[in-house]
Amino acid sequence: MPRLSLYKPEKGPDFRFIDRVINEQFQVGGTDIFIHKYLGPVAPQDGESTPTTPNTSANPIPELGIQDVLFMENRDRNYEPDVYTIRGIYTMADLDFNLSQFGLFLQNDTVLMHFHLRNCVDTLGRKIMPGDVLELPHLKDEYALDNNYVALKRFYVVQDVTRPANGFSQTWYPHLVRAKCVPLIDSQEFSQIFAQDAGNGDGTTLKDLLSTYNQSIQINDQIITQAALDAPVSGYDTNQFFVIPVSTGTGLVSYAAASDVTDDASIDTMDASMVLNTPNGQVYVGYGSGNTIPKNGVAFGSGTQFPTDPSIGQYYLRVDYLPNVLYRFDGTKWIMHEQNVRMTMNQFGAHDVSTGTFFGSQIRQTQKTSFINNTTTATINGRLVVEKQALNTALKPKADN
Repeated sequence: MPRLSLYKPEKGPDFRFIDRVINEQFQVGGTDIFIHKYLGPVAPQDGESTPTTPNTSANPIPELGIQDVLFMENRDRNYEPDVYTIRGIYTMADLDFNLSQFGLFLQNDTVLMHFHLRNCVDTLGRKIMPGDVLELPHLKDEYALDNNYVALKRFYVVQDVTRPANGFSQTWYPHLVRAKCVPLIDSQEFSQIFAQDAGNGDGTTLKDLLSTYNQSIQINDQIITQAALDAPVSGYDTNQFFVIPVSTGTGLVSYAAASDVTDDASIDTMDASMVLNTPNGQVYVGYGSGNTIPKNGVAFGSGTQFPTDPSIGQYYLRVDYLPNVLYRFDGTKWIMHEQNVRMTMNQFGAHDVSTGTFFGSQIRQTQKTSFINNTTTATINGRLVVEKQALNTALKPKADN
């Protein structure tokens, strides 16, 4: 009599019988899961890290390939337009918010979905793999609070696939696969999924209905607007203070703000000629205080070269320096008074003549940045030449003839 054993070296009739019974349990008690099959990353063109024109006609990168081997990322993913239907089973759980930490955290948003292994292979041609997007039709929300007339869909993306312990039968062979799934977010990897039509009849896409991008942009714009009202310019403004030159009794001149002069006796000790002269030094010195506007509202000129016949105490703004520099003539030479370092807190806006502030991108530009990021061209001997060239290109040997 042969030895009794449930395990066989080959998958015999016992395995096939148990496998059919398990598959029948999925068909009876499971729910439909729509599978958006992951085909692999999109191959970029030569010299590109991210494809500007997706090359979906001939994709040389397989499903297990890596698009960017430097960062080990598949930023641009290609999905099959046909949607497959597979029965799946998972445990329903309430989505609770965790308020015990700093901020608002969502708990129980990870779903462990079980699939029949042979059914996956027969339907997809392979088993479930990370990158596949699952659509759960039984979680559609037909009663949205906005004016959408379509049911809001629920998408999950597969992060990991394992063979669960409860998927092994008495034959010691697996029958199930378990997929760890997380909610789909609007990111570059799933742009093809979110670009699908939402079925609203007005050309809207899934991105318009499910993504929080537009709401995030509106919130960010409102924050920037409020911040510009609260702190329109960096640093601190000292234009409202009147600066008076004060004699020190040693032939030198120091300077004090008008708010520092507390009695008439101190004013009587000042030299009247010094009061009428322009301040030649900075009283309020600190980070972000320079705005190239002279103290006491003194008129000043601007240009790319100094005047030929300046007067003592005259201010002049050099606009060819980045950032702009305000100079004062002391009778013999031009002395730098301050630099324009005050700027708006964002990249928008224009030059404000009253405060001397520029929008941030213009202030941040320096002579060094224009030299390093030089994109201008010049015409030399009738040829258009890029001014910034590598040495191996500029010093490339050429034939004499």
